[in-house]
Parts: sequence; structure tokens; C-alpha cells
Amino acid sequence: MNLSLGVKVLVVVTCTLFSALVGIGAGWLHHSPGARRRDAVLFGGVAFGGTLTLCLTVLGAVGVLSGGTA
Repeated sequence: MNLSLGVKVLVVVTCTLFSALVGIGAGWLHHSPGARRRDAVLFGGVAFGGTLTLCLTVLGAVGVLSGGTA
């Protein structure tokens, strides 16, 4: 696909926001009363990083983020 730079930036921002939602949800589900909050934050951060990596890898493989035609 030959998309403009603005559309590619919009796709990356959308992936980042989706990954942030997944990370927040994972951290929220991992937190239990009486437990340390930093464990839930770390778990959410790992979920965010994994989701963002997966999203960008899939979009790169499909050809959305590449410069040439796929």
C-alpha cells in the first residue's frame, strides 16, 4: 500500500492508543487488594509493549507501514 505520511502516523497513533488500553486493562485485572501496585504497573507495561510490538509487526507485514508496494 502506498499511504501518505499523515495516514501512517494516524495508524501508529491508533495502535499506540489501543495498546495503552490493553495495558491499562491488563494492569487493572492483575491488581489485587493488598498487593503492591508496582507489580500491576509492570504487568500492564509488559502488556502494552507486547501489544504495540504485535500491532506494528502485523501492519509492517501487511505492508501498511512499508514504503514500497506489497
